[in-house]
Amino acid sequence: MKAIIVEEFGTADNMKVAEVEVPSIQSHQLLIRVKTTSVNFADIKARYGNKGRGKLPFIPGLEAAGIVEAVGDNVQSISVGERVIAFPHHGSYAEYVVADENLTFVIPDSIDFDTAGASGIVSFLSYKLLVEVAQIQSNETVVIHSAAGGVGTTAIQIAKALGVKKVIGTVGSSRKIPTAVSAGADHVINYDEETIVQIVNELTDGKGADVILDSLGGEMTEESVKYLAKFGRLVVFGNSSGQYGQVHTQELHASCRSVLGFSLGTARKERPELLQETAKQVFRLIETGQLNINISKKLPLSDALLAHQLIESRSSTGKVLLYVDNE
Repeated sequence: MKAIIVEEFGTADNMKVAEVEVPSIQSHQLLIRVKTTSVNFADIKARYGNKGRGKLPFIPGLEAAGIVEAVGDNVQSISVGERVIAFPHHGSYAEYVVADENLTFVIPDSIDFDTAGASGIVSFLSYKLLVEVAQIQSNETVVIHSAAGGVGTTAIQIAKALGVKKVIGTVGSSRKIPTAVSAGADHVINYDEETIVQIVNELTDGKGADVILDSLGGEMTEESVKYLAKFGRLVVFGNSSGQYGQVHTQELHASCRSVLGFSLGTARKERPELLQETAKQVFRLIETGQLNINISKKLPLSDALLAHQLIESRSSTGKVLLYVDNE
């Protein structure tokens, strides 16, 4: 089968198309013929070796949508021929992937493969962050950093579907503002030209944000505490800036504020059973039209290098999708 492999850690030039063997399955696993997969920022970090330097070469990618080709002897809930999304073993930039049954989810007929292949990480993550980690309430205000990206545009829509009172997005370029607005943000701040703390405090009558979703890390994390309301929750789920922020405990206990961390990767590895209900809720939001996955670019699998360059340059908005022509 054809797959994209990373030969050495570093730039996207280290990726190439290669012929590799179709993976075999164990008793609790499924073989899936991939129709679509998508590029996540975690793929960029893995390519550089920033997520732990595993064995080279490797196939990047965290999610895939496709059709079940074979099932292991102990698989009970999914059958050959069903349409699924999955978080596979050993990468998703390939014509075939292997995934555990408990990390594979049958998709409704009304959800197409483009939406399915682009939705797994961003929708599962956004729902977890807002509903289960932050436990956001409809009368609260949420600030979502990187609001024009895949997670950002998805989290904005889910927050709105939950009836959240005020959704404020932040972006690093004025050209990204329309993307966040079209996703449903009530206000969008360009942090390269505006001061977030000042504007958030103005928009909340000095109260601050009840929930902040932070995937940037570094200085953005440290600044976020300055406009976090009493009893507010700062949820850190990434560090795309390449830096980690420092928060002092004196900024927390007297104000009853919390800093919470979440990793969908850790949840998939340690507590995959927690994702079953998440899948049901995400599929419901997509089917009812409350969640539309923003796909800004669709490229063939062989153009994975270009897809990575788009993400890494921060010139893209929404999701970048890769499709597999394996009919």
